Amino acid sequence: MSTPTVLFLWTHNAGRSQLGAALLEHIAGDRYVAASAGVAPAETVNPAIAATVAEVGLDITDHVPRKVTAELVESADVVVAMKPGLEIPGTPKRLIEWSFPEPAAWDTDSVRPLREAVADALREEFAN
Repeated sequence: MSTPTVLFLWTHNAGRSQLGAALLEHIAGDRYVAASAGVAPAETVNPAIAATVAEVGLDITDHVPRKVTAELVESADVVVAMKPGLEIPGTPKRLIEWSFPEPAAWDTDSVRPLREAVADALREEFAN
């Protein structure tokens, strides 16, 4: 049996989706493969997101936002949209929609509560 893949999506793949993927790898270990993508990817990961995950021992500074494709969506076991309403190419096997605020202009102090909220949601959904 293969390890299930969880794909985290949002528009720019610079903040929430990168945060979700990094934290899932941290929380769930080798029980899931985490990936992330966006419909209109930014050039870099949000520095405040990278800083807050570094505080829990994760380094995503070398991650590059990437564009989501129908193939990527359809190959994932679970797709997590980090805010409802995202137009997703392809047909997800399982879609979860969470509603987290946009951290694009936030500093590290402001992102910490978001990091904890995402971690809590991941524990609730994927810890079993």
